[in-house]
Amino acid sequence: MKYAAIADWADRDEYPVDFMCKQLAVSPSGFYAWRGRGPSPRDQDNDRLLAIITEAYRRLRGNPGVRRIHAELCALGERVGKNRVARLMQAAGLRGRHPRAWKRTTTSGPDPAPAPDLIGRDFTAERPNQKWCSDITYIKTWNGWAYLAIVIDLHSRAVVGWALADHMRTDLVIEALTLAIARRRPPAGIIFHSDRGSQFTSAEFATYCKDHHIRRSVGRTGDCFDNAVAESFFATYKKELIHTRPWVNLSTLRKETFTWIEHYYNRQRRHSHLGYLTPAEWDKGHRTLTGIAA
Repeated sequence: MKYAAIADWADRDEYPVDFMCKQLAVSPSGFYAWRGRGPSPRDQDNDRLLAIITEAYRRLRGNPGVRRIHAELCALGERVGKNRVARLMQAAGLRGRHPRAWKRTTTSGPDPAPAPDLIGRDFTAERPNQKWCSDITYIKTWNGWAYLAIVIDLHSRAVVGWALADHMRTDLVIEALTLAIARRRPPAGIIFHSDRGSQFTSAEFATYCKDHHIRRSVGRTGDCFDNAVAESFFATYKKELIHTRPWVNLSTLRKETFTWIEHYYNRQRRHSHLGYLTPAEWDKGHRTLTGIAA
């Protein structure tokens, strides 16, 4: 009865034979002996693909879903449909992680330094170091709250600057922006977009930007869509790193955040906005997954 069920599912290409045999506590060799033949080419290819999928799922942190796994297979030169990837992932119990509900923390300070909205929800840039965006989020540790400030290049969505501390003063934003400037050496007149949080509208930050020839841009009060790229980054950061474990202290959090941003997010994580290329691939001039596999 078990062998007949496995044969029926295998003929409909629903699950890999090895997986079904394991679930039903029978040996693949016993099944093939019952069926009178070895594994079909399709069965063999399913097993091969499942091994690649499992390795990619392990390597790409954050429990990637079907779309990102499919994109990774395309980048590796595999020609496979999304539905087949979905079936194989389901069979192996590999599931993507979904973000939690978003919660706003922006607070305006007294006497904010005025700045226009130079973005107008156009979160694209024709070239690197033309438009940057920034924001701050919070992370709970056993020793208290920690705060992460980031700077994103809207050309490739790469995080070009970041800072993590146990406070959310203007110094935190300046530290992240200073790192971005040191790395990228942007031209005078680059646009720096943020929300109207007190750190970004303070006189201290306005003076810093003026001294470094940066044009400040701020969205409307209380509208998360006016800084959607930064908000999206934080949702991903918390989904794929922060909400996967408790955080003992700031030192551990900083180490893991460094690895996640510098080695994973910028270099390995595939972004839907970029056609499932990574920021590093986009910065190198790639525009299609097939171009990488070639």
